[in-house]
Amino acid sequence: MTNRRTLLARFAATALVALVAGLPLRPASAQDGGPVVFAAASLKNAFDEINAAWTSETGKSATISYAASSALAKQIESGAPADLFASADLAWMDELAKKDLIQPATRTELLGNEIVLVAPAASAKPTTIEPGFALKTMLGDGKLAMANVDSVPAGKYGKAALEKLGVWASVAGDVAQAENVRAALLLVSRAEAPLGIVYKTDAAADPQVAIVGTFPADSHEPIVYPVALTKDAKSQDAAAFLDYLKTDKAKALFEKQGFTVLGNR
Repeated sequence: MTNRRTLLARFAATALVALVAGLPLRPASAQDGGPVVFAAASLKNAFDEINAAWTSETGKSATISYAASSALAKQIESGAPADLFASADLAWMDELAKKDLIQPATRTELLGNEIVLVAPAASAKPTTIEPGFALKTMLGDGKLAMANVDSVPAGKYGKAALEKLGVWASVAGDVAQAENVRAALLLVSRAEAPLGIVYKTDAAADPQVAIVGTFPADSHEPIVYPVALTKDAKSQDAAAFLDYLKTDKAKALFEKQGFTVLGNR
């Protein structure tokens, strides 16, 4: 009985420390060997399907946490127990690399994407996105839904594109910033914002929105999704899941969601 109480007390103390630190406890599946994956919110549909396929083939399953790449990278910096990180841009992966928090030999530039302007499907009117286009007029009295423009990749890409096209200053005060790109998408899907900037793959995942225009590729940095094992990866199956992301089966599922699978596989 004493040993049992001691173990329970130790677990409670560990849980309290994790709660105070704002860090997740390592899930039971991870303790049993399944990898813990931290993935950009825009990867949810694709990664969920790929995880299901991997489970069907191997009997194993990854535990996947989705959020903005910035938030996930900061959690890893704080010691969160992730085995694999999939970022929506190079910058946050570079940040972890500089701090020696990933395994460099496992890093792969896996996917590409595009950013698009979306509207509620019922009110969508196609437009040409070009220098000086009338975005302010299109918004009217409404807000432009975007992921956080200072830290979240989709928001940073969107702001850069609007600056390059010369229209950011006209709409900067009308931006409704969300914690991640899927939250920005939801604002448009619910018609709480007349327009939003999201990834092409996000738009494809929600029938309540429609793409009204695609941002020129030269209006922002190339959108690249790198993946890598973390330095402190514990799961024996983490490398196997990373390898599965590079298979032809995974490629088909990524392309189904609208991603471009890059050559570095």
